[in-house]
Order: sequence, then structure tokens, then C-alpha cells
Amino acid sequence: MINNTIIAKDYSSKKVAKKHVSANFSKKSLEAKYRADFDNGKLKQNISVNLKMIKDNVILLKGTKFITVFKLKITPEGVGFYSPINKTYFQGDFSMLKEILGVDIDFFQLQNLFLGQSLLDVTNEKQEVFIENNAYVLSPKVQDSLFDIFFFINPGHFKLEKQTVLSANKKERLDVFYPSYSLFKDVVFPSKINVSAKNKGTVSQLNFTLKAVEFNTDFDTRFVIPNGYKKIKL
Repeated sequence: MINNTIIAKDYSSKKVAKKHVSANFSKKSLEAKYRADFDNGKLKQNISVNLKMIKDNVILLKGTKFITVFKLKITPEGVGFYSPINKTYFQGDFSMLKEILGVDIDFFQLQNLFLGQSLLDVTNEKQEVFIENNAYVLSPKVQDSLFDIFFFINPGHFKLEKQTVLSANKKERLDVFYPSYSLFKDVVFPSKINVSAKNKGTVSQLNFTLKAVEFNTDFDTRFVIPNGYKKIKL
């Protein structure tokens, strides 16, 4: 059972950062099923999403709504995608993820987004810490010249409650909220993930609600783009 009544103590930024890293997902793989709701002001849609992940190696996503809407394979090297509905595909860098989320994001950052971990390694550089609404807020002492980033960490299980990436010119912003976690065997895992991405005045909302999850499963990672599909450019 997750204890949500723990009060944040006066910890140093180094201790909070170490506890957050120690809380990272430690299984070799996972399979999860989500309901995903998308709304960008022009398009509103809900689909089922199956996620398969081998930690630090590969992420497979399949979206369905009666039939398969898309398949996506992400590795540290790049992204593969195809849509059976439109008969189109993409194979290349991480620009596909930016189209979806509105900000630049790589494999490891996407992995951490699903796991309730910080998009950046909080032990790589010195952090500042303060307590806000009973959450530890970590941020680099020297923010990047291109963006500011803030991590809101739960004082009980030390997973994220929220993370925010804000571009220096304020035209791009990514907020990832973790409204709730569930305990599956010995793993504290996000049961809801709400993503809000602002890019050049357009705000996209992508909310995931967990339906089921299993850990340390074996699965096929093959990804073959069907013949006859048209390549798209981003």
C-alpha cells in the first residue's frame, strides 16, 4: 500500500536526487495497457494503447480503436512508425516524438516519462531544492540556456508528481503530471499520466490511464513496415 500521508522533511537537494534515482524502475521489461485521450483543440480522440518496453533498449507502442491505428518502435538510435489506416510510415530521428509532444525528447526521456522519473539525470549536476505543496522541487542550479526544468518529487515514494520543461522564449512548454500511482507487487508505477504540451500557441493534451501492467515478460520486438506504404516527411 502506498502511504500518501508522509510529510516532506528538510532534506538536501543531493539526498532528494539520490532517493529519486534509487526509486527508478528496476525490472528488465514491462507490458502495459492504457486508455489514451488526446485533444489539441482541433482533434479530440480516445484510443487503446499497448506499451511494451525493454528498459534502456526498446519501446514498442501500438494504438488501436477497433483496428490498429498505428505502430511505433523507439530505440536509443531512432524512431520507426507506420499507420495501417493511412498506409504511411516514418523511419528516422526523434522529430516524430517532437510532433507528438511539442518539445525535443529522446528515447531515455520518453522511457522516464512513462516510469515517473525525471527527464534529466538529477545527479549529473548540482540542484536546488525547496518544498512546495508537500513536494520536493528540484531544479538545476544553473539552468540550460535553452530551457528551464523543474521536478516535483513525492516525499513518500520519491517518484515524480510533476515535471515541467519551459523554453527560454516561453513558446514551448511541456508539463507531465502524475496524479496517481499504484503498487503492483513491489513496484510503484504511475496509474495516470497527463501530458500537456504547448508549441507555438497550440496546446495538446495527452492523458494515459493504466488498465493493466505486467513486469519481466518476454515478447517479440520485431518491427516490419509493410510493403507499399508511403514514407512521410516531418
